Parts: sequence; C-alpha cells; structure tokens
Amino acid sequence: MQKRANATTLKGTGLTLIGPALKAGDKAPDFTCATGMMDKLSLSGTPAKPRLFSVVPSLDTKVCSIQTKKFNDSLAELKDSVACYTVSMDLPFAMGRFCGAENITNMKNLSDTHDQSFGKNYGVLIEGVAMPLLSRAVFVVDSKGTITHAEYVGEITAEPIYDAALAALKKAA
Repeated sequence: MQKRANATTLKGTGLTLIGPALKAGDKAPDFTCATGMMDKLSLSGTPAKPRLFSVVPSLDTKVCSIQTKKFNDSLAELKDSVACYTVSMDLPFAMGRFCGAENITNMKNLSDTHDQSFGKNYGVLIEGVAMPLLSRAVFVVDSKGTITHAEYVGEITAEPIYDAALAALKKAA
C-alpha cells in the first residue's frame, strides 16, 4: 500500500497518510463502512447521484464538529438531489449521538472502523498514531462514480474549503 510521508500535518508535525492521493477525474474507489452494529455500506450501496464525503478525524473535536455542522446547514437547499456522508473512525453509536444532539439531518454517518477501507482507498488513513484516525478531507463523487472534487486539508486542525466542495457538488447535481 502506498504511503505518503508528510502528506498532512498536526499542529505543524508531519504525518504519513496511507493510500493514494486521489484527484478530480479519478474513479472513486470502493469501501465498506459500518453504519450500525450489524449494518455496512459500500460505495455501490450509495445512491447513484452526486455524493459528498466529508472526512474528519473525530466528531468529538471542535473543528470536526464545525465542519459537520457547516456542511449540514449548507446542504439543506439541495435536499434529495445529493447524498452526503460524514466519514470518521468514530463508532456509529457515537456518531449517531452527536448528530442527534446537534440536529444533523442532511448528513449520514459512515464509520471506517470496519476495515479502514475508506481510509486506505481514499488516502486518508493516518499512520503512526496511537489509534486509527482519518485525516481531514472532502471528496465529491458524481452519479457515474467519478471524483469531481478532492481536497486533502494540509493541516488537520484547519477547516476545508467549503465553497469549493459545495460548488463541485452543486455542479454535479
């Protein structure tokens, strides 16, 4: 598996990401994430419409919470024309609690704890930390399964460029 040294930083310290650096035009890789204790979802199980994957290290952190809330609020106008997901290593139960408490209704949760296939296939799995975590990133995939927007946030404590991701999602819709 490909490793990308210093592909992102955490408060200035370089971190290695496992997996490829995807870009617009690439075919979206498959993955299998947990949506509950017994339920899993793969890319092929998502609706064949434009999809946004907002990747965060953990919803229990300030920037991840902000990112999820901002995307949730911005997606209200697109309604059912798109499918949007928050992806993290958080357990599905914790993700559900957070979304319930914060009234997150426009984003579904994908937990990569099953086999870390999202992290490995999308190049966001952080190597060398005490627990498996994903790096901050945003991907937009069109209805045909092609990536139309990919942002790997250079500093994990920084927010993504929301406008770019939302413009790509709206264009795909």
